[in-house]
Amino acid sequence: MNFKPGFFDHGNKVTRVSYEEKNAAHKISTDLLSLFPTSRIQPIVFVCIGTDRSTGDSLGPLVGTFLSEKSTTSFFHIYGTLEDPIHAVNLVEKLEEIHSKHRNPFIIGVDACLGRLKSVGIVQIGSGPVKPGAGVNKELTPVGNAHITGIVNVSGFMEFFVLQNTRLNLVLKMARIIADGIYSASIQYKNNNRSNWKIGPEQATQ
Repeated sequence: MNFKPGFFDHGNKVTRVSYEEKNAAHKISTDLLSLFPTSRIQPIVFVCIGTDRSTGDSLGPLVGTFLSEKSTTSFFHIYGTLEDPIHAVNLVEKLEEIHSKHRNPFIIGVDACLGRLKSVGIVQIGSGPVKPGAGVNKELTPVGNAHITGIVNVSGFMEFFVLQNTRLNLVLKMARIIADGIYSASIQYKNNNRSNWKIGPEQATQ
C-alpha cells in the first residue's frame, strides 16, 4: 500500500485515468503498452501487492485474481492474488522467486494508495517502481520498472483506520477496470508480437 500517490522516482511520467471514465480500460491498456520494453524476449511480470485483510489494501490481490481467471497469454505472468497475496511480510521472498523463474523480467507493480479527496477513484500508470509502505515510513523494497496504482481513499489522518473502512464496492470496481486494461494490453501485445514472428512450415500447420 502506498499511502500517497507521489512516492515514485522524480521525473517519471505518470498518467491518470478515472475508473468511471468512458473507455477507462482502453486508456489503461494504451498507457501500459507505451511503457513495455521493445525487447520481445523480456518477460512481462505483474506483481499485485496487498492483502485481503484490509478492504482498502485489497486492490492488488483483486486485480491479480481477476487476471488469473482470464487468459492473459504466455506473454504476461501474474503474481499476487487473494489466495496467494504479496505483502510486506513476504515481498522480498516473492521477488526473489520471480527473478529465479524469469530472466531479466520487466515488472509492473500494482498497488492501492491514498490521496486527495478529489483523486479518489483515479488509476495512475507510469514508469518507475511502486514503493510499498513509503507512507508509513517502512523501508520496503521498491517494486517494478513501471507501476499501476489506484487511489482508493483519502490520506492525511488515521490511514490504517481509513483503509479498514474503505468501501469494497469502489475497490472492486477499480480492480475490474485495471484488470480489463491489463487483459486488453495482453491481447494487443500478443498480436504485435505474433505479427513479428517468422512462421515456419511446422508453425503454419498448427
